[in-house]
Amino acid sequence: MYKILILSNGHGEDLSGSILASRLISIGNEVEALPLVGSGDPYKKEKINIIGKTRKFNTAGLGYNSLKGKLFDLFNGQINYFFRKIWLVILIRKKYDYFLVVGDIVPIFFAWLSRKKFFTYLVAYSSHYEGKLNLPWPCKYFLKSSNSKRIYTRDTLTAIDLSNQLKKEVLFLGNPFIDKLLKNNIKDSNNFFTIALLPGSRINELINNFDLMLDIIQELSNYKYFKTVKFYFALSSDLEMKNVQTNLESRNWQIEKNYSNDFKLLYFYKSIKVFFQWNSFENILIKSDLAISMSGTAAEQVVAMSKPVIQVEGKGPQFTRSFAEAQRRLLGKHVYCFTDYSDKDEQIDGTINLIVKIMYLMKLDNSFLKSCKDNAKNRLGDEDATVKITSDIGKFLCNE
Repeated sequence: MYKILILSNGHGEDLSGSILASRLISIGNEVEALPLVGSGDPYKKEKINIIGKTRKFNTAGLGYNSLKGKLFDLFNGQINYFFRKIWLVILIRKKYDYFLVVGDIVPIFFAWLSRKKFFTYLVAYSSHYEGKLNLPWPCKYFLKSSNSKRIYTRDTLTAIDLSNQLKKEVLFLGNPFIDKLLKNNIKDSNNFFTIALLPGSRINELINNFDLMLDIIQELSNYKYFKTVKFYFALSSDLEMKNVQTNLESRNWQIEKNYSNDFKLLYFYKSIKVFFQWNSFENILIKSDLAISMSGTAAEQVVAMSKPVIQVEGKGPQFTRSFAEAQRRLLGKHVYCFTDYSDKDEQIDGTINLIVKIMYLMKLDNSFLKSCKDNAKNRLGDEDATVKITSDIGKFLCNE
């Protein structure tokens, strides 16, 4: 049928791009990917052919990163890397019938510069941030171009807002990165309350985030109530098992079991037991009742599953105070964060009080859980987004 190149700009964008790619291939298209940031692991997992060499930057882009993170990546060669990617796109553009952009202004600019017809899944921007979408210049010009054929957004408010701004049809059909989770979102029928711990995936802040979350759990051990709560760390492969064990043992945690074949550890601290798992992200989210998070896309997925999120502000370079605050505006009222603190001890105490409060609401207030479901649908949509978006693309291609 058609040969399509997917341009994406970040780990979450690569995830959505890989899902869309698999679906487009299954209906007869030839699809390849060019991830502009990172190693493109989601594409590799789905066996999507990657064009060119990949490089993993510490902050995976310049969005809500700290100034230190931005400068580090700039001096670490991000600008030169992007110029090489631009040149690569120009060299190979004639091989493809269409481009599919997943992300922000950077891949949109690449597609526009190549003079190819392109589709856009604008996952990086939302009108929920400010009430009105202020696209970075000259993104609006690129999206208004005759080569910009279809535009899909991450929520209804953005679709309405952007349709008015661009004077062309903009659609909200859902978010592919939540499809699989929504279909499998059936919690085990047990009486245990389960908390997912999401310290993020970028190694340069993952270690600090992980340590802060361990500090919180150690304080929770002073409350008898949490003896019956199950905790699951969803860990990136960048944080090696041996380093986790060394860290825990230095804190006087005791090992109960090493499930080495399943990439899982079980440790306990006083009366609290915690599972540390690798390659089990989706399974952990499904079995959990709420999440304590210092992550981006993962927190979005939790909200999409109608579960509350408690943020813990970090030092970055990505998950900073400003990133966390922007995420709350994006995802709505069931993302919580304790922000009134002057030092780490106050932050930990305030976060623990917040955890207890949200757990009581979940157990005692039925309207709270209904509100979580309503918020999830409003902010992230229903399942089958992948089918809806690719079907819309297919209809357009048939009518070209």
